[in-house]
Amino acid sequence: MADAPLQIVVLLFPNVTQLDFTGPAQVFSKFPNTEVHLAWHTLDPVPTDAGWCIVPTVTLDDCPRADVLFVPGGNGAFDVFDDLVVLDFLRRQAEGARWVTSVCTGSFTLAAAGLLTGYRATSHWASLQMLDTFGALPVSNRVVRDRNRITGAGVTSGIDFAFVLAAELFGDEIARSIQLAIEYDPAPPFDNGSPEKADQAVVNKIIAATHGLRFQRVQKAARALETAGD
Repeated sequence: MADAPLQIVVLLFPNVTQLDFTGPAQVFSKFPNTEVHLAWHTLDPVPTDAGWCIVPTVTLDDCPRADVLFVPGGNGAFDVFDDLVVLDFLRRQAEGARWVTSVCTGSFTLAAAGLLTGYRATSHWASLQMLDTFGALPVSNRVVRDRNRITGAGVTSGIDFAFVLAAELFGDEIARSIQLAIEYDPAPPFDNGSPEKADQAVVNKIIAATHGLRFQRVQKAARALETAGD
């Protein structure tokens, strides 16, 4: 009897950062014997931050059990803090998953569900330090592994995350083959892709603006998580 397919469950939500999802999804599509499920409340198209939509493949209610649970980021990741159905869905899926994963600010959604408390994790650099509000341990690395949690940093880090996951699931040889197949050999025209390389005044301005937009929401969600645990 053939082995059952690996089940990857991706949480979609309005205002998801599309590359957080579509970058890893291109790598996922090359995984052997794997099914990828895009889950949301309904099967209606979900708007992304790019101005176009992604169509879910399954509702939260009908979604199969995940071997890999994956949450992308975006501004919408903070909106689902108030969606108790989504948070409960993540908790239930995480219980039996081999890997619980995220990219960019998707780590905040995992954290709001209580799934990163006491875990080392990363996120987009402009929001990273706020993860400690949930009891996570922020780490400024492109990909962070802690037990069965794998988190990727901002946006394009999702591609690196997907190769780390590929190697964990199928070994280095298959991961390398997928990398070659999609010609992932980045050579950006500018060396300005991290806060360590960019103008510090610009970096500080973005961090301050991000903190101002999101910190109160993070604090509120952290208090709700603490109250639920009492």
